[in-house]
Amino acid sequence: MRRRRALTLPPVHARFQAYGINHLRALVFSLGKLYRAPFSSALTLLVIAVALTLPTLLHVFLNNLQQATPQWSQTAQISVFLEDSVADAQLPALATRLAQRADVAEALPVTRAQALEEFRAHSGFAKALDTLGENPLPPLILVTPALEHRSTAALEGLVNALNHMPEVSRALLDLQWVQRLFSIMEVLQRSMVVLSLLLGLGVLLVVGNTIRLDVQNRREEIEVAKLVGATDAFIRRPFLYGGLWLGLGGAMMAAVIVAITILLLSGPVQTLSQLYGGEWRLDGLGFRGTLTLLGLGALLGLAGSWITVNQHLRHIEPR
Repeated sequence: MRRRRALTLPPVHARFQAYGINHLRALVFSLGKLYRAPFSSALTLLVIAVALTLPTLLHVFLNNLQQATPQWSQTAQISVFLEDSVADAQLPALATRLAQRADVAEALPVTRAQALEEFRAHSGFAKALDTLGENPLPPLILVTPALEHRSTAALEGLVNALNHMPEVSRALLDLQWVQRLFSIMEVLQRSMVVLSLLLGLGVLLVVGNTIRLDVQNRREEIEVAKLVGATDAFIRRPFLYGGLWLGLGGAMMAAVIVAITILLLSGPVQTLSQLYGGEWRLDGLGFRGTLTLLGLGALLGLAGSWITVNQHLRHIEPR
């Protein structure tokens, strides 16, 4: 009697090699499908790119606005008017004491004579000042808040603390523009979150609808594959890679659109900044931001195809 040969499994490395080859075939096959339908693929990629570009541009502009805020906040100086009893000789010591506070970046003393000269140069009342017998302006100290203490609440607390000093007659700061700036930034941040969620959902729907049509067109092929024993994972694989390519390609197009937009706007923005006496330029996504955009696009494409394929494969069975 002949002995039956025992079934032997292939080595582990051979199984991993076959697994990798199957994935590579599915990867190339899904990319080839996009290449064979260039017009429809380009339209789908463009829709995904637009959906990803809008929140990305808002994110870039918000980051640039946050970087420019410290420069604009330089104008948030507190004018500390001192009592008439404070002599000019006391100003340096008082300014040094204020500069030692953690919430103060700089304290610049201004004597009565300096205040009078500045007022004479910018007010247009030079002749009226000449008729006065004495200098009516008090000494003052210009206090620049520290960067980490330039929120509205911190500035209000600093002004209150300065007003309680015995040498201070009154400390003034126009907080209205600061409050408007932080309110605008908060609105932009929340708008970016809402817009990102809505357009991210839109990317899922676009990819899902594209994959759904592909599944329906290949329904008979899927039925035959299931009939000969193909697993759902094997059938699902090319569709998942198709969604991955769509998301990644749309993200790449979005990165290009964002870069072109920043390039077109950087010149006018720099000119506008120079007109206001600043040095501010637009920064783009950068390497890390570009990688994040590509990763999110690929993830959204993969998620949209996964949800759609799993939903439709349940209802496709061989007849």
